[in-house]
Amino acid sequence: MSALDAKAAALLRWYGEMGVDASVGASPCDLTALPDTRAPASQPTGRPQPSATQAEPARPQPPRETPRPAPTRATAPLPLGGDAAIVDARTVADRAANLMQLRELLQRFDGCALKHTATNLVFADGNPDARIMLVGEAPGADEDRQGLPFVGRSGRLLDRMLAGIGLVRQGVYITNILPWRAPGNRQPTAGEIAVCLPFLERHIVLKAPSLLILCGGTSAKSVLGTTEGITRLRGRWRDHPVPGLATPVPTMAIYHPAYLLRQPAMKRDAWRDLLRIKERLDQQG
Repeated sequence: MSALDAKAAALLRWYGEMGVDASVGASPCDLTALPDTRAPASQPTGRPQPSATQAEPARPQPPRETPRPAPTRATAPLPLGGDAAIVDARTVADRAANLMQLRELLQRFDGCALKHTATNLVFADGNPDARIMLVGEAPGADEDRQGLPFVGRSGRLLDRMLAGIGLVRQGVYITNILPWRAPGNRQPTAGEIAVCLPFLERHIVLKAPSLLILCGGTSAKSVLGTTEGITRLRGRWRDHPVPGLATPVPTMAIYHPAYLLRQPAMKRDAWRDLLRIKERLDQQG
């Protein structure tokens, strides 16, 4: 691959990460080369103007057709805002009696604006009957394209992390705080998290995991309702009460695989956390 091809490939990847997924033409258009369609300027004041008596008689104009009304297009309902969206989300989520119904309800929910900029709903992956439930933060570009959580580089690292303690992807259940990608992979807002949290809480209730693993600071702080950072939260078991479940769920926060790709020196702490998870699994039998 030539240097020019490499630059073009890098530019296309950047466009994809920014949310650009379609072109509007087969070739670029130079707007400066388009013909000038502006109305001609008025004649100079020094030039004689025709008088009203010299003006040509007006030509008869053909009858105008009655303009046809513009065709209407179905548009997505406007997202709700603030507390109304959160109340509506909780009402909708509580109607789900199983995971399939929850997915269908979430697919039809219009209270989060991220739905209208994302390509796919990213609901879950893995085994719904698994003992471990992992909760990430939000889909990235790869997840948005495939409709699955934890794919791409971070997903491959997660697979290796699970393999290190004798687990496979189909032996766990994986989801995210947000089911839709934020444009440009930006950090989700507090409002976006709040409106999606009722669906996650119902997701946990319907899954009823033996162990809940929160991947990353956003996931940990949102689920646990704390402002502490991931470095203080990670590696410690806590019994997390979930409304709708009879008993609290043993819960641990760990570093997100994407963070470990940026900070490989933290993999040692991540390995220690994984060993604690394996030890808890062994204790449960």
